[in-house]
Amino acid sequence: MATTPLMEDVTVDGSVDYKSRPAHRSSSGGWRSASFIIAVEVAERFAYYGISSNLISYLTSSLGQSTASAAESVNTWSGTATLLPLLGGFVADSFLGRYRTIFFASLIYILGLGLLTLSVALTSTDVSECESTKNGTSCSPPLFQVILFFFSLYLVAVGQGGHKPCVQAFGADQFNALDPKESGAKRSFFNWWYFSFSAGINLSLIVVVYIQENLNWVLGFGIPCIVMLAALLVFLLGSRTYRYSIKGNEQNPFIRIGRVIVRAARNWRSAPLGLAAEEETYMCDQSSEQFKFLNKALLAPDSIMEGQEKCRVSDVNETKALLRLIPIWATSLAYAIVFSQTTTFFTKQGVTMDRTIFTGFKIPAASLQTFIGFAIILFIPIYDRIFVPLARSLTGNPSGITMLQRIGTGMIVSALSMAIAALVEKKRLKVAEEYGMVDEPNATIPMSIWWLVPQYVLCGVADVFTIVGLQEFFYDQVPEGLRSVGLSLYLSVIGVGNFLSSFLVSVIDKATGKYGHSWFANNLNRAHLDLFYWLLAGLTVVGFLAYLHFARSYIYKRANES
Repeated sequence: MATTPLMEDVTVDGSVDYKSRPAHRSSSGGWRSASFIIAVEVAERFAYYGISSNLISYLTSSLGQSTASAAESVNTWSGTATLLPLLGGFVADSFLGRYRTIFFASLIYILGLGLLTLSVALTSTDVSECESTKNGTSCSPPLFQVILFFFSLYLVAVGQGGHKPCVQAFGADQFNALDPKESGAKRSFFNWWYFSFSAGINLSLIVVVYIQENLNWVLGFGIPCIVMLAALLVFLLGSRTYRYSIKGNEQNPFIRIGRVIVRAARNWRSAPLGLAAEEETYMCDQSSEQFKFLNKALLAPDSIMEGQEKCRVSDVNETKALLRLIPIWATSLAYAIVFSQTTTFFTKQGVTMDRTIFTGFKIPAASLQTFIGFAIILFIPIYDRIFVPLARSLTGNPSGITMLQRIGTGMIVSALSMAIAALVEKKRLKVAEEYGMVDEPNATIPMSIWWLVPQYVLCGVADVFTIVGLQEFFYDQVPEGLRSVGLSLYLSVIGVGNFLSSFLVSVIDKATGKYGHSWFANNLNRAHLDLFYWLLAGLTVVGFLAYLHFARSYIYKRANES
């Protein structure tokens, strides 16, 4: 009996299974394989946020740093952790591949978390003294312990740098963009990916942060290490089901792109004579007008470069695709600065407020970050199942709205969250003044911590639009051979945003400290976080206007350019 096309076990072009045989759609990839990878990401986010979410509290207590110094330390480390994926993505796309990069990065990650737990254990003997001292800087631990702590912390950043860009790209690789059904699943993948790891973050913020503040820091740092070890085991368990992308005989995309830039620079004075039919057609195409100077790379090599491989139209398109991303990347940085506040000053605000839930139980200030996760978990199904179909019926776009429209919407919500944060902080300062607590930095302000919930929720809604939009945009718009680097570019937005936040805090702290109390004084009742939040709201609006200018003229990569 002849097999009908519907019953054929179709192979997936460009993918192999774990034995390097052509990958079959029925036995590899899809949601089954993606589920293993999503589980790994949930565990990794649990581990990462178990360290990062309450790091500022550990630095200001056990390590005795000032509020401003601790915020700078957190922002610098977070920035490094989200810039290193550029290196990890390069290594994966050029040398090791995603699977092996994830494996080796996980080992480094686990080693870093293990050493971090050891360093905290060595420092824990000083915690009680630090907590009983009004000025935390007077009870700093020995220099060796501080060095070990930060060495371990940055080792975690190195591990995350290899892990983060590859896991999400590897998960998206489990869906074939050329198959209509799997292509639709891939669009949903980015939404449900963010939904799932937000659940992991929330679990960490509830469980790990509570343990850190109410039991001990050693256990609070040790649990993420154990969870990350479990993540590696889950990842290996799924190895037989994965689709592994294979590279053709084409050159490394970085070499091709570099050759286009060098060739265009050498030919910038040459006239377009003697072009082949394909190149001549491309030169006449209106879409070739953007970054027109790169079209000169299609000209025949000069005598110096004679004998070298010619640049193709596809090589020029790859280079233009990367250059088109730069304005979008740069104008997203204002959003990233706001993104970094949720783990620093938002937490320090919460420490000063009434955190009593019921008699005998106080919610840890860092646990309020769970409202970001809850907002994401609640809003993503609404976005995916209600908003997208409704918008699709109006716009005709399969995704409801374009990726750039999605990113811009989140920027607007982000500016609103900063405005609300500024108003709430102004209210907190007023309550402290009314009750005569301005000069009592350790006193609890009689104002419920629930006042902070709206700013956290709006940050979560903004993430659903902007963060998920950036993930999908950079994955989709880079050349196919640079998918890991593409996701690294989205992460680098957050990384540079953290560094810019650290720079802003440092400059403003020095400038305002000269004329009285710094905006980030250790005594937050004398500080002016409200003015800082207004500044960030203004920067976000300016960034959005610049983003809008470039987004309106952006030319999306054509499907056949992949």
